Amino acid sequence: MPNNNDLLSRISVDPNICSGKPCIKGHRIWVSLILGYLAGGESIETILEEYPGVEKEDILACITYGAEMSRN
Repeated sequence: MPNNNDLLSRISVDPNICSGKPCIKGHRIWVSLILGYLAGGESIETILEEYPGVEKEDILACITYGAEMSRN
């Protein structure tokens, strides 16, 4: 399993992309959207089917990002 730093490098926060909201690097998919799907009971596999090009590590990165932000 990738370490947290490797996972977090998959998340981008850029004021010129998605109004600065954290998103999966290379995609315009918000971290909060993915976390919302997971909180609603969607599986990682279902999310991956819905978003071609997104990898399992991207989903894990969203979870890691959410965990890190909740610590601050």
